[in-house]
Amino acid sequence: MALYQHILIAADFSNHTDMVIHRAKALAAANNNTRLSLCHIVEDFPLTDFAYEPMISVDADMRDALLNAGEKQLSLLGEKFGIDTDSQWIEFGSPGRDIVRIAEENNVDLIVVGSHGRKGIKMLLGSTANAILHHASCDVLAVRLKDES
Repeated sequence: MALYQHILIAADFSNHTDMVIHRAKALAAANNNTRLSLCHIVEDFPLTDFAYEPMISVDADMRDALLNAGEKQLSLLGEKFGIDTDSQWIEFGSPGRDIVRIAEENNVDLIVVGSHGRKGIKMLLGSTANAILHHASCDVLAVRLKDES
């Protein structure tokens, strides 16, 4: 019996994404070709208006443009790594929260995400990998990423 049945890869489209996917594919191969899925969350960055009034979200046109661009990138990744379109999700929201929700809704038993392993003030500013690690009900593999100097 395979240790994992369904692995979800959280793709951020950085230059490290291929490395994270390769790690997940190696785990899937070692687990009798476990099912692989991809997700990407387009983060809803609230914008402050010029009078510093309450935060406003990205407008609908920009949201649709970001989702369409992300869907194309996700599709290219899926094609490159042999992950079916029915195992790909792109949504608009909060990466830390929505990746965990997608995993729960789709019976994922391992989430693979890249992590820079930042410390100090950078960690206080927030980390998707950290949020996933603390809220997921399944296993989480944080693949250590090294910034190029």
